[in-house]
Amino acid sequence: MLEHLHIKNVALITESEIDFEPGLNILSGETGAGKSMVIDSLNFALGERTSGNFVRQGEKMAVVEALFTVKDQNILKKLYENGITVECDGTVLLTRTMNQSGKTVCRINGSTVTVGMMRECADGLMDIHGQHSHQSLLNTARHIQILDRFCGKRLEQAKQAFQATYKELKEVEKKLAEITGDAKQRARKMDLLQFQMEEIGQAKLQLGEEEELLEKRRILANGEKIRSLTENSLILLYHGTQTESSAIDQLSRALEEVEDLAEYDNSIQNIAMTLSSVYAQMDDAVRDLKHYADTMLFQEPEELENVEERLQLIYGLKRKYGGSIAEILDFYKNAEKELDFLSNSEEIAQKLNKQKKEIEKQLQQQSEALSSIRKEKARQIQREIEQQLWDLEMKYARFEIAIEDKKEISHNGKDKVEFLISANAGEQMKPLAKIASGGEMSRVMLALKTVLAEADSIEVFIFDEIDTGVSGRTAQKVAEKMTLIGKSHQIICITHLPQIAAMADHHFLIEKITQQQKTITKIKPLNATESAHEIARLIGGAKMTEATWTAAKELKEQADNWKKAN
Repeated sequence: MLEHLHIKNVALITESEIDFEPGLNILSGETGAGKSMVIDSLNFALGERTSGNFVRQGEKMAVVEALFTVKDQNILKKLYENGITVECDGTVLLTRTMNQSGKTVCRINGSTVTVGMMRECADGLMDIHGQHSHQSLLNTARHIQILDRFCGKRLEQAKQAFQATYKELKEVEKKLAEITGDAKQRARKMDLLQFQMEEIGQAKLQLGEEEELLEKRRILANGEKIRSLTENSLILLYHGTQTESSAIDQLSRALEEVEDLAEYDNSIQNIAMTLSSVYAQMDDAVRDLKHYADTMLFQEPEELENVEERLQLIYGLKRKYGGSIAEILDFYKNAEKELDFLSNSEEIAQKLNKQKKEIEKQLQQQSEALSSIRKEKARQIQREIEQQLWDLEMKYARFEIAIEDKKEISHNGKDKVEFLISANAGEQMKPLAKIASGGEMSRVMLALKTVLAEADSIEVFIFDEIDTGVSGRTAQKVAEKMTLIGKSHQIICITHLPQIAAMADHHFLIEKITQQQKTITKIKPLNATESAHEIARLIGGAKMTEATWTAAKELKEQADNWKKAN
C-alpha cells in the first residue's frame, strides 16, 4: 500500500505531503490545477522517464519520496537480491531527485541504486492506468500475459516447467548449430583450439609457479647486495677480523667463563645452560648461513634471464587465456572438451537430434497442458467480463478470448491469444483496436481490472481520469466498480465526475493558487463537508447554488448507503 507521498519542487508544486489510506482515494480539482503532476511524480519515483521541465522553475532540485508497505514476497525477494535492506514491517521508501541539468539520483531505503534497479524493484508495487493506458489492451502481444495473470498459480507452475524444458531445447539447438553449421568454419575452430591447447600444453604450467618465479627474480636481481650482506654476516658471526673476534668465538669464551663460575656458585648453573643452548643455536645458524652463501656462489649468470623469459611466457598466456595460471589451465580443459565435441560431431549430432526429438515431444505435451488451462480459464473469464460490462451499461456487449494454435512453439507455448469484443447488438466480434469510443475502452479496462483484482498481487491501482467518455448512470456504475476493487486493493483515482468523487473513502483537493506573484499547486485532504462542496462544484461548475449543494449531499448520501449495503 502507498502510505505517504512527498513532492517538492515539481513543476507547479512547491512542496506537498499526502497520506493515503486503504480503500478508494479520490483526487479532484479544476482542469489545469496540476492533478497529472501527482501521477507524473509517482511515475518518477518508480523509475520512469520524465520531461525536461519536471523541476520547478528557479529551483535547483526536485524531490519525490514514496513510502510503501509491501506484503508481496516476490517484491521483497527482489529487493533482497539487489542488496536492499527492508524493515520487518515491509516498509519500502523510494526516493528520487532530479537537478536542473536532468541528472537523477535514486535511493531505496537509503541505498543508492541505478534507475534500472529502481524500475526493476518497483515493478509490481502499483498499476497505473491513465487516459492512454488502454493502449496496452490494443497490443495483441500482451493479451497472453494478461490471460496468464488471470490463470494464477496453476498456470504459473506449469509455465515454469515448460520454460525450463524450452530453455533445454534452445541449448540443444545451439550445440547442433555448432556441429552442423559451416564445415570450413568448424574446421577453423578446431585448428584454433588445437593451436591454443598446444601453446598452453608446451608451457607445462604449474599452480603457484608464478609466485615462486617472482620471488626468485627478486633474489637474483639483488644478488650482489645479498652476497655482500651474507659475507658481512659470516665475518661478524664466524670468521671475525684481524682486530675483533667473531661473535661465536666470544660467546664460546663467555660460556667457558660462566661454566667455571658455576663451579663456585650453583645458582649460576641455569645461566650456563642457557648460554650453552644459545651457542648450539648460533652454531646451527652459522652452518645454514655458510650453506646459503655457497648456494649463491654457484648461481649461473643467465639464471635471471631464464626467470624473466619464463615470466614473460606466463604473462603472454595470461593475456590470451585468463588472469591467472589456474584460469589458463581451466581454459585448456574447456578447449579440450570443445575440441572433443567438434571432433566427434557426427556421433554427437545423432545423440543431440535424438535428445531434441524427446524434448520437442515433452514440450508439445507441456504446451498442450498450458493451452488447456488457458482455454478453461478463458471460458470462465469471458462470462465474468461480460457480466462486468453489462453492469457498466454495455448491455449488449459480448467478450471473447480467442486462443489459436500457432503451430510453432515459443517461450509462452503454442497459443496466440487475442481479446475480441462486440460492443453493440448485431455487431460481429472484432479486435479491441476496432473500438472507437474511449468510454467503451475505459469500461473494458475497468471490467478486466475488476475480474483480475482477486488474482492480482499488485496492491495499488491508480486510475487517471479513465472515466473519460462516460457520464450519468454509466459513471455511477464505474464508481461502484472502483469501490468494489477498493475493498481488496488500494485505489487512487483522479476524476472529474461527481458520481465517482461521492464514493470516496478519502477525498483530496488539488487546487492552483497564486502567492507572491507565483502560481503554485496545493494538495489537501477534505473533510465530509469540504468533500460535499467539491462534489457540488463538479456537478454545477464554479458557481454553487442551493440546487447543486442539495444534489451533492444527496449524491454523497446515496454513495454512503450503497457502500454500507455492499
